[in-house]
This record gives sequence, structure tokens and C-alpha cells, in this order.
Amino acid sequence: MRTLINIWTNKGRTRMPAARFMATCLGLVALLVMPMAQAELTIDITRGNERATPIAVVPFAGEGLPTDVAQVVSDDLGRSGYFDPLPRSSMFAKPTSSEEVKFGEWRSLDTRYLVVGSATQQGGQVSIRYELMDVNGESRLLGETVTSSTNDLRRAGHYIADQIFEEITGIRGAFSTRLAYVTSQGVGDNTQYSLYVADSDGHNSQQVLTSDEPIMSPAWSPDAGKLAYVSFESKRPAIYVQNLASGQRAKLTDFEGLNSAPVWSPDGRRLAMALSRDGNPEIYVMDIASRGLQRVTNSSSIETEPDWSPDGQSLIFTSDRSGGPQIYRQSVSGGSAERLTRTGNYNARGRLSPDGKSLFLIHRGNNGFQVAKQDLQSGRLVEISNAQQAESPSVAPNGTMVIFATQQGGTGVLGAVTADGRAQFRLPSAQGDVREPAWSPFLN
Repeated sequence: MRTLINIWTNKGRTRMPAARFMATCLGLVALLVMPMAQAELTIDITRGNERATPIAVVPFAGEGLPTDVAQVVSDDLGRSGYFDPLPRSSMFAKPTSSEEVKFGEWRSLDTRYLVVGSATQQGGQVSIRYELMDVNGESRLLGETVTSSTNDLRRAGHYIADQIFEEITGIRGAFSTRLAYVTSQGVGDNTQYSLYVADSDGHNSQQVLTSDEPIMSPAWSPDAGKLAYVSFESKRPAIYVQNLASGQRAKLTDFEGLNSAPVWSPDGRRLAMALSRDGNPEIYVMDIASRGLQRVTNSSSIETEPDWSPDGQSLIFTSDRSGGPQIYRQSVSGGSAERLTRTGNYNARGRLSPDGKSLFLIHRGNNGFQVAKQDLQSGRLVEISNAQQAESPSVAPNGTMVIFATQQGGTGVLGAVTADGRAQFRLPSAQGDVREPAWSPFLN
């Protein structure tokens, strides 16, 4: 079950009686538990970027490490869509420092950048020294020593990939961020739902919540320390906020009817959400400290799926006031709503880029439901995904990628596509359906 009461799905408007959702016993698991192997996501690249920059990440010298840090770095850069890592089988040599590099060998392989390094283990600590080389310029661009525990080597690899990505592209890397997503296993009344968080590459998954009733719409707080989400564990949907470190949570709303689509304001003090407490689904803003509610929209149409502008002054949302789902923008303080989407008769679940210049959304076109990108200045809209029934897009905090839910062989999986649409990959789970992805903010 993917729908709430009176919200838009890829098939249109869906109504579901609130009385259908029965109370359930809920198990809470704090993030300090061991990773759950069955919830790990794997990565299948489905479309590469022909314009990607060639780079070689040479295996780091060092023996007996539990994690291949250089491979983590290479995989991160490869799935960004910006880089095309050289396979290890094609490497003529395996230098471990800049002094050992013979640039002519790497130019003959059409390699533009080269990463070399070594790792030294002492007790439970590992020192990783890496260097980034410009092959054509025969120069050293970056060099650093990173210290990590043996249990955090993947995190060290993500950090190194972030530094390399930013040095070359000028864009902050987002490999050290996290994903939240919902899984479901079972059939009918025997279905179990779980909320997980994992690294941006799908590894190190940890269970936050499990329930016999649906969990939906996870949303990260700006400090990445909390998740807001919708749970159906009582007789009607309710919005909760949960602290990820302690597992403690609080119920914010359980009004009769719709309680859905929570999203944090940029300052972390408010939540925008869709409520039907006054009869019709409308957009509201809650002050988290006081629990005070402010109604933003007021129409006879369905208003749902809000998202904040980067400055926190306005909201975008999906509305059927024009006869079908389209995306509108309105000031949080009130006033009239401005229609943003005009291409096609179905545009929903809008998410703004971090700079506020682009709108990512689900668009129904000739290829079905796909992730699309619209330039807000020109209004030009282009489809960027090539998936089966795309839904629930979430934008990386650096704006370079969009993660979304899709289908593979009848099973729910996550997909990701670069913001320009040139590269795409899937993140299926080993077991069960995966849906409702949410990309975290930067962690520091």
C-alpha cells in the first residue's frame, strides 16, 4: 500500500477510509544497533555518461584492511556520473605515491586524473595517505592523510571521494551523506514495513522503525539528526519526529483525516505538511516548539506534497486546482499561488534544487511517469530518467543527483539519475520492496 487518504499517486487521486488502518504494535530500534544485512542496497549502473571524465584510482598500498578504501573512492566517483574510473585490470602500474607516477603511461590510457595512496594500520586505527594528480599537467592537485578506525573505513573512503570531487568539479561532494527509505516484505495483512537509513551508496543500513502498518514520507531535519515520517500504527495516519541517535520520538499530529508529507524548513524550526483537519487537504506549517499551526493554502482543491524554498520564505506544492495535478508556489505568509508547471497534464511531487533555480518532479509524458527537471526561469521541462513508474524524487544536497522510487521486475527498487540525465543507476534491496527515498543534508 503506497497511498494515504486523498493524495496524488501516479494513477491519480486515491481515497482510502481512515478506519481501515488498525492499531499495531511498533518496534523501535535506535541507530546504535548492528547493520541489518537484508536491507543493504546494491548498485546497478543502467546508463553511463559518455562525457564522463576519465580517472584512475589505483589500489592503495597496505595489507589486511577489512575494506578496500580505493574501491570505495572509485565507486563513489563512478556513480556520480561525472567520472569514468579506469578498471584495475587495465592499469599498467600500481604506484602508491606521486614520486612513483610515470605520467606518460597514464596519458596513453587516456586518463585525465590519477589517485594514488597507501594505508598503514596501527592497532585499531588506520592512516590513509592519498594524492590526486593531474595527468596532463603532470602536477599534484591534492594530498592529505586521513585517520580512521578500522570500522569506519567506508566513511573514510566517502570523505576522500568528496575531496577529490570538489577539487576537480568545484562542487561540494555528497558521498558522505545518507539515505532514508522504507522497505516492505510479505503479502496483504502479513506485510511488514521498516524504515532504514544507509550510506549514500546503500551500505551500512540501520533500522530505525518497524511496523505492521505502512510507514511513509521520511524527511530529514536540516542537521540530519532527526527524521519526520508518517505512520499508520493507530486508526489514522499520524506524523512523528524521531531522534536518530536515541530512538526517542514524538507524535506531532493525528488529526482526523489526512496527516501527510512532512518536510522541514531550512532553519529546522518548522514543518510544512498536508492536513485535512478543516475538511479539505491543505498545506499547513507547524512551529515544532509550540506545536502551533498556520494554514497556508485555502482552496476547494487538493493541496499536498509541500517543499520549502531554500530561503524558507515560500512553499511549492501539488494542487489539482487547474483540473489535474500541477505544481504551484506560494509565500508562507499567504497571498495568491503561482502556477509553475504547464507542460503536460500531470506534474507532481516537486522538489527544489538547493540553489532554488531548478524544480525536480514526476512528469507524465510519452514515456510514462518519469523524473523531470524544469528550469524555473525559462520554464523549460525535460525528462531526465528512463525508468518504470518513477515516483518520490529526492535531491542530493549538492544538487547533482536525484534519487527516486521505481520498479524492476515488479519489485520496488530505488533509482538515481544525474541532474542532467546523462547517467542513471538502480539500488535494489536483497529482500522486499524499497520505496519512499529521502536524501539527507550534508552531515557537517
